[in-house]
Amino acid sequence: MVEQLDEPLHPAVQDSLRQLGVEALYTHQARALKAARAGHNVVVATSTASGKTLCYNLAVLEALTKKPRARALYLFPTKALSQDQLRSLGELTEANFPELKYATFDGDTPQHMRTSIKRSAQIVLTNPDMLHLGILPNHASWSTFFRNLAYVVLDEAHVYRGVFGSHVGNVLRRLRRICRQYGNQPRFICCSATIANPGEHLERLLGEPVEVVDQDGSPQASKEFVFWNPPILDPVGSHRHSPNAEAAFLFAELVRQGVRNITFAKTRRVTELIYLWAREELSERDPDLAARISPYRAGYLAQDRRAIERGLFEGDLLGVTATTALELGVDIGDLEATVLTGYPGSIASTWQQAGRSGRGTGHSLSVLIGLDNPLDQYLMRHPEAIFGKSHEHALIDPGNPYILPLHLRCAAYELPLTEIDGALFGDSFDATVAALEAEGMLRRLRGGWYLSPGVLYPAQVVNIRSSASGGFTIVDAAHGNRVLETVEPATAFLQAHPGAVYLHQGETFLIKELDLNSKTAYAVQTDVPYYTQSRDITETEIVACDRKKLLGRAEVCFGRVRVTSQVIAYKKKRQFSEEILGEEPLELPSRSFETMALWFDAPREISRQVDDAKLHFRGGLHAIEHASIGILPLFAMCDRQDIGGYSTEYHVATAKPQIFIYDGRPGGIGIAEKGFESILDLWQRTFDLITECPCQDGCPGCIQSPKCGNNNVPLDKEAARMTLELLVEQARVAVPETGTSMFSNQALS
Repeated sequence: MVEQLDEPLHPAVQDSLRQLGVEALYTHQARALKAARAGHNVVVATSTASGKTLCYNLAVLEALTKKPRARALYLFPTKALSQDQLRSLGELTEANFPELKYATFDGDTPQHMRTSIKRSAQIVLTNPDMLHLGILPNHASWSTFFRNLAYVVLDEAHVYRGVFGSHVGNVLRRLRRICRQYGNQPRFICCSATIANPGEHLERLLGEPVEVVDQDGSPQASKEFVFWNPPILDPVGSHRHSPNAEAAFLFAELVRQGVRNITFAKTRRVTELIYLWAREELSERDPDLAARISPYRAGYLAQDRRAIERGLFEGDLLGVTATTALELGVDIGDLEATVLTGYPGSIASTWQQAGRSGRGTGHSLSVLIGLDNPLDQYLMRHPEAIFGKSHEHALIDPGNPYILPLHLRCAAYELPLTEIDGALFGDSFDATVAALEAEGMLRRLRGGWYLSPGVLYPAQVVNIRSSASGGFTIVDAAHGNRVLETVEPATAFLQAHPGAVYLHQGETFLIKELDLNSKTAYAVQTDVPYYTQSRDITETEIVACDRKKLLGRAEVCFGRVRVTSQVIAYKKKRQFSEEILGEEPLELPSRSFETMALWFDAPREISRQVDDAKLHFRGGLHAIEHASIGILPLFAMCDRQDIGGYSTEYHVATAKPQIFIYDGRPGGIGIAEKGFESILDLWQRTFDLITECPCQDGCPGCIQSPKCGNNNVPLDKEAARMTLELLVEQARVAVPETGTSMFSNQALS
């Protein structure tokens, strides 16, 4: 579906499009350009490969034809995407804009090129990390750029959610503040995958109104979408064959058949495992093909990433295993298949990953392999949740009490804070500034707040992809402590504890020592037939209840809690079969943080009925906790690892049986709040999951959790089913209108 512009494009821009074979603009492209011309911020929320890149490139090129001194800042969430868009920009402009100056500016940019980029580049492609760490704190050397900045492009805006999005929201407010200092107010052009709340999300991200363009006018290529559930090995327990092994088999087989593909995994470790297993398989049967695959993920050195990208883009590689580092925007026209090892955590990410193949009009294949967890198994039985469900909400909280203070310190370094900055940073500005002043981080002088002496370059200690600062470094102890990569503090004890098997670029390392003082993990290369999986225990303390509601006789609350967790052991699991070879204890310090949570009780009459049925009530609560956490990502864009839980037959603060579900990040990012708002639907989906699972007593596909600190003991599937059924029935009686439309009689029969 195409649409005409009110005013024709500049002839040079129009000619550039024709040389790319573009004769007319799709509906969303035309409407986005009209909104940009009118001076509005705009977000384009359409499907993968719908030509969203033209929406901002056309607006920027038009601005440059009218005002050559104009500047544009392109922000991408990954370096790989920056490199890809640099190529796309070159293809669009090389014939008609030979004098156009554009460049990437990130951590890989050579020092000798940086000064010329600052002074003369009309379009700068970078990422939020570099904007935060290198550009804003040094804005004086970018003064010409900021004074003439016409457009800020925010690509793949749906990625900026949770902790990362909350950080980026503050970075963008700092950007607007710097531009204001130079007498400028740039407009934003944002692109996003289809989500439920593009307008609301971008307004929270930018702190400004946006115009939403979401009518997709692009043609859609045909795609075969396969739901691949690994076979059941144990009919009684419903334990399934390793999904990672299934992914390795599919990856190797696609490569063997000459089908170029990306096989996605959710974690760095699994990315490496799938590559290792596929390489072994190909080495035995097709040795020449073993050299034409590679893993790709964040954490690699820049030169290694660039080499893999070139091999993939130029066709030397037939396939890669990748984390989400290659999920976004990379246009590889002849890619024919994608394999998704597990549900990516959101419908938007599912289609982003699936959309890496078959771009344009070519037919393609995507395979979603179900993991042995509640959400994946629910989707294997309910594919309509992928194809028929409205997309999830992207959630951020720029005012997060663990995040906002960090950025106010950074902002004070860039320019003294003043009272007018409260309009930028929100309602928490005054209280946060007062707290920073009381802590000695800020001092008030001449009507503003300045960074206190001794607080040097605060941006360098703020990791915008984490709610905590000060990551752990993994080094190769056998080769002069060569740095391998870094891990976040929140996951260091889980991934880099003593005895952990750590994978790096297809090589296996064993963590021999974890130095807590220097935050260094010492690793040595090894060859073991197993991988490791850590185990922790958790306690939850109620700090404050902000909201509550009564559903039947159950009280559901939302508020602030303090979570204390400790990694206590790790399991050794055999590769491929995942047989548990043993468990080793660990002595690591506990970690406490405050976050937001929902919690609800199971009324005493329910516990009595469960007891009368000779079922294990506490085991039922424990099972509901696990299954509810597994299902909650259906309601919010998050990963299972972003959520935690705790259940008890008696909580000291309420004197009741209690189930807690909390945001796994300090300060909270809105996931538990979304669960609180959707609690009836959450109960129903959890009930469906448990009832429909074919196992007898509970399995990883419904109520068991690999993270459980109690080794999944006790668990009682029937007690969980009965408790949920009674909770839902009581809620339906109390809220009959909602219940009638929300719950099926069949599910409760």
